[in-house]
Amino acid sequence: MGIILWIIFGAIAGFIASSIMKSSSTLSWDVIMGIIGAVVGGFLMGMVGKTGVDGFNLYSFGVAVLGACVTIYVGRQIRSNRM
Repeated sequence: MGIILWIIFGAIAGFIASSIMKSSSTLSWDVIMGIIGAVVGGFLMGMVGKTGVDGFNLYSFGVAVLGACVTIYVGRQIRSNRM
């Protein structure tokens, strides 16, 4: 159930994170980055001893959005260094 929640939260979080980060990427790219970000956010929270995405609640959504913002930021840095 955990990975399915990360995907659902990631898709929604990617959309919201793209608004927060004022992303000019396509919506599909932001959703993909959001899904990856939700997984990254869950993993990072697990490393510091907290739970990641553990259900449909506000805390899990915050973890997913935070991870998506970080992932979108890192993705931008990687893409800008290539060009």
